[in-house]
Amino acid sequence: MPVAVAALVDVVPFPMVLIGADERIMHANAPARRLVATGAVGRHYITALRQPGLIEAIEQTFADGSSRLATYLGSDGARDTTWRVTVAPITVDPGQGVVLSFEDITAVEEAGQMRRDFVANVSHELRTPLTTVLGFIETLKGAARDDPAARARFLDIMQAEAGRMAQLVQDLLSLSRVEEQERVRPRTPVDLSLLIRSAVAAFADRAGAARLELRITLPTDPVLVPGDAGQLRQVLNNLIENAIKYGGPGKPVEVALTGPAEESLLRASGVRLCVTDHGEGIAAHHIPRLTERFYRIDTHRSREVGGTGLGLAIVKHIVNRHRGRLRIDSVVGQGSRFTVILPLS
Repeated sequence: MPVAVAALVDVVPFPMVLIGADERIMHANAPARRLVATGAVGRHYITALRQPGLIEAIEQTFADGSSRLATYLGSDGARDTTWRVTVAPITVDPGQGVVLSFEDITAVEEAGQMRRDFVANVSHELRTPLTTVLGFIETLKGAARDDPAARARFLDIMQAEAGRMAQLVQDLLSLSRVEEQERVRPRTPVDLSLLIRSAVAAFADRAGAARLELRITLPTDPVLVPGDAGQLRQVLNNLIENAIKYGGPGKPVEVALTGPAEESLLRASGVRLCVTDHGEGIAAHHIPRLTERFYRIDTHRSREVGGTGLGLAIVKHIVNRHRGRLRIDSVVGQGSRFTVILPLS
């Protein structure tokens, strides 16, 4: 093989493999050797590549001299990767060979899988309340047509299920808006102390109904951070609402704001907003996944208390937009603390 061809292949930043007319690998650049095998050069392509779809594409290109696409599945040590391989004929001495160029489409595949999972989750979340509503409508048109007590009970259930669907749609819209704005950092000064007092006052009745006490700990002086007041209020609402839902009856829910301090996670000065409950707590293996869309520890209980599985995902994206950090600490049987760390500038 001409030295110039090998030099050209070596400077290509993506994996590239040349297969000679004798069906042995003539050359592979460094990215290809990392992806396929370090000792691939000189071996027959079947023993080096070992993936039926790609091998078949190479065989067909050798047979008819036409270019085609194939897929190669690899791994970078941390995750599985997917590569689109262009298989094309090339003239080599003494005949026709094949050149393989690899394009990493892992991110595209993951995005596609996320979309499919998202559609499946939304469909699943809507199916249950829709089935309930349709079933009660059928009952009200039939057996319960002339039963006032049953009619009133069914209408209450239908109202609750319709409320669940409305809340799910609202959360989906909120999540979409937050994701669209995530790269644009808000700069308007927001008084966190004032925001916390307002949020806690709004939940006072609900906390009373759940036999919980809301306790506030705030610095003496106002605490101003650059932010979006509406979105920070949404963070407070979601965290306080979750604490009320999952906190232990008769035990307090504590909302605390600490004054400015140097935060190692931010490498800058920041403040901490903590919402703590004293409920059942969360097992350690659940914590890394709590901010995933539709992730629930107890699906049945979450639906009973009106959860959509999107609240903490919304919190995470809002905190990211504010260039902050979200920490979750929990001990089973003792409760959970959700900490939002926000920079002061």
